[in-house]
Amino acid sequence: MFLSLRGNKYKHKAGTGMVSFLVALLLLSCHEKREERKVERSFYYWKSVLKLTDFEKQQMDNLHVKTIYLKFFDVDWDGPGSMPVPKAKLQAARDKLQGGIQVIPTVFISNECIQKIDTSQLQALALNINKLINDISASNNFTPAAEIQIDCDWTAATKEKYFTLLKHIKQQTSHLTISATIRLHQVKFFGKTGVPPVDRGLLMCYNMGNLKNPGTKNSIIETEELKKYIGNLSTYPLPLDIGLPLFDWMVLYRNGMYSGLIENLPVTVFTGAVAVKKGNRLEMLKDTLLGGYDLKKGDVLRDEQSEYTEILAAAAAVNRQLKNTTLRVSLYHMDSVILKKYTLHELETIYNSMR
Repeated sequence: MFLSLRGNKYKHKAGTGMVSFLVALLLLSCHEKREERKVERSFYYWKSVLKLTDFEKQQMDNLHVKTIYLKFFDVDWDGPGSMPVPKAKLQAARDKLQGGIQVIPTVFISNECIQKIDTSQLQALALNINKLINDISASNNFTPAAEIQIDCDWTAATKEKYFTLLKHIKQQTSHLTISATIRLHQVKFFGKTGVPPVDRGLLMCYNMGNLKNPGTKNSIIETEELKKYIGNLSTYPLPLDIGLPLFDWMVLYRNGMYSGLIENLPVTVFTGAVAVKKGNRLEMLKDTLLGGYDLKKGDVLRDEQSEYTEILAAAAAVNRQLKNTTLRVSLYHMDSVILKKYTLHELETIYNSMR
């Protein structure tokens, strides 16, 4: 539309009003652009032995990553002893992390443990978790943590005991930020599964499909599946950080039934003599031993990848729903083999897409 500055007084006022409106709109747009969300970059490190390669250290430096969610140990249920026990405790050397890296101790607790533990044992479990975190931190000379993260795929049936455990942990570490991982189903159905009594949540934007269903396209990440869960994300009561996947695996089906996961076995080892490829699926033509895996004729493997374009699409879908102005974006997980599948520009773009 072109506005004339000539004409009667009414037209002049109308034109001036329109120009003022357009200028205000432009200023508002510029203001909104300046108010980008503040994004902190991080990685998960999910191995029991902390041994960063030079390449991993270089990538962290290139990406300006100063925070790692470091799995300290798992907590599982010991049936014979009728008690929770720590497993897969972190082994680390003092010189494996460069200076300035913030370590966030992360503890995975199995839902079975929460199911079977007696309520009277929860306070002691919280004490033992905090003590083991402190022991591992001290023995590895980690900088004192400002945050602890608890990872558990709780359900509506286990929420009361799990939330009580979190309250005990918080009471014993009141000076720390306590965060909890949040699965997609826990966001969608938070009226049923509840909201954990913590300071922050980290929404895991992966493992969203039915892993055991042979008809699933990609259980790691599929944007259309993600969208089914995040419609009420803006109303979730906790401030949320975001986790995005970089990993891949193969899902094995034998006799039409889920039979486990196969990792670190590239699709290139499946020659035409041993398997036929259809899309992201491989069907074994004969019994074969590959990479230590004993595969049988008729086995079907679904090759699941975290494709760069799919990660960006998922990030965009979540970004539209998030309400918080500060955000930590964590990529899962830190591993040389995985990182080499992405260019530095691609990793930069994934982080920046959440601004």
